[in-house]
Amino acid sequence: MQQTVKVIVADDHDVVIHGLKALLDGEPGMEVIEYATDGLVAMQLVERLQPHVLVVDMMMPGINGLEITRQVSRRHPEVRIVMLSMHDNEAYVTEALKAGVMAYVLKAADAGELVTAIREAAAGRRYLSRRLSERAIEAYVERCREADDLTPPDLTEREREVLQLVAEGRSTQEIASALGISPRTAETHRGNMTRKLELKTQTDVIRYAIQHGVISVT
Repeated sequence: MQQTVKVIVADDHDVVIHGLKALLDGEPGMEVIEYATDGLVAMQLVERLQPHVLVVDMMMPGINGLEITRQVSRRHPEVRIVMLSMHDNEAYVTEALKAGVMAYVLKAADAGELVTAIREAAAGRRYLSRRLSERAIEAYVERCREADDLTPPDLTEREREVLQLVAEGRSTQEIASALGISPRTAETHRGNMTRKLELKTQTDVIRYAIQHGVISVT
């Protein structure tokens, strides 16, 4: 008997999540076992449930889809990741492949493409939305090392998480609560992050986060 593909869906819009859950639960051999509207919660669910596939939106509150991908790929390489994104430019696709996604699906794609992407990822094969030329997959992978890197340089995982939360306007207390650390530790990570990136003000942090794909302007 074919193994059921267990899927976690992470998107910051409830209507999208429930639509995807209805779609995927209706597919034979596929089951949505849990969902999250926050990146930090998505990470916790992956740690606890060990799905076959994580479907994640690129832009998530808490920690974004790229950072989730980096951490899941490092800690749980057996979990295949399908990235949902509105961005079809090469920089975002390349960065997603570098981070460890198996499939990159545009939000404008039809439902059938997402199902195909999940099945391909679960089988260990790469997939890009049809609008992104199929023959470009290997070229994207080949250029990964040469492309402009959206990853904040020299930051630890925790500092990258704090970067996003600060850019989202979270207070030190809110950051500490979200990450399960003390306010003093949160403040230390924030200070290290701004020092390394040479950022002085909240506006500087927001501008940097937007330019490097950490948060979206929409």
